[in-house]
Amino acid sequence: MKHSKTDYRGGEAVVLTTKAFSLTVTTAVGPRVVSLTSTAGSKAGNLFLQMPDDEKRYHGYYLRGGHRLWHSPEDIVRTYQPDDSPLAVKPLKNGIALAQPTEDKTGLQKAMKLEVLGERTLKVTHALTNHGLWTVETAAWALTMLRGGGYATLPLLPKGSHADGDLLPSYSFVPWTYTDLSLPVWDMHRDFIGIDVPKAKAAQKFGITNYPGWTAYWVEGVTFVKYAPVIKGATYPDFGCPFEVFTNGDMIELETLSPLVKLAPGESVSHVEHWGVFDGLKKPSTDAAFAELAATVGKWIKTLK
Repeated sequence: MKHSKTDYRGGEAVVLTTKAFSLTVTTAVGPRVVSLTSTAGSKAGNLFLQMPDDEKRYHGYYLRGGHRLWHSPEDIVRTYQPDDSPLAVKPLKNGIALAQPTEDKTGLQKAMKLEVLGERTLKVTHALTNHGLWTVETAAWALTMLRGGGYATLPLLPKGSHADGDLLPSYSFVPWTYTDLSLPVWDMHRDFIGIDVPKAKAAQKFGITNYPGWTAYWVEGVTFVKYAPVIKGATYPDFGCPFEVFTNGDMIELETLSPLVKLAPGESVSHVEHWGVFDGLKKPSTDAAFAELAATVGKWIKTLK
């Protein structure tokens, strides 16, 4: 792995590079991962959404694009606290650790540690620490904004058999108030739900209460996978969702969440994702292509244990 410095919007950033991918992490603001690019000969470029340098603030907050850490449940004040200050930075042999100043209005501090594991795998550890004066109920919320033009897949749990006595449900769908599941952006299959991003003509979002723990996004021949296993018996935000997806046609956001916890002053919660970058897989919009993707991801996940 190579470790170098670069500039992002006039501020310092760090680039981590392997034979399979290159990513850019801000150190002057954030913490944010603003770029993820395959380095295996692909012409796909930055898989992450990149907002323009002159973007307008959204509820006082620069979205910036890419990957960020928030705290759930979403609230117009607590969620959109600006992250415009320089970070505490600790270089690691295989990555970098970052922490922002404590948020004035929430008493929470966000931190992110990125560790390269092999050529195509990144471990991302998110942490929230309560430096306030009272207990806060929250969950770590890891959001990855990917650019439009691609196709995402959400695998479903294996099917049961009514004849064999499978009589109870195993998960629920959780639509947001503006979600329309009749739209062609939702591509329903037996073993997965596809999200055909270019077909989204308006904002859409839904969550799921149980799934195999991974999702994938394919764009121009490169597949990005994020994995965060569901913790059995835990209570998650938003009617119990460990995973949520948002798209508006211009981008798609793959979101994983930790269980809800009550953080007393001085306590922390952490949430780990693993990212994988794969080249050469087909667009997973058919049952056969999805089966190939699922087999590849299954082998990859076994290497993480």
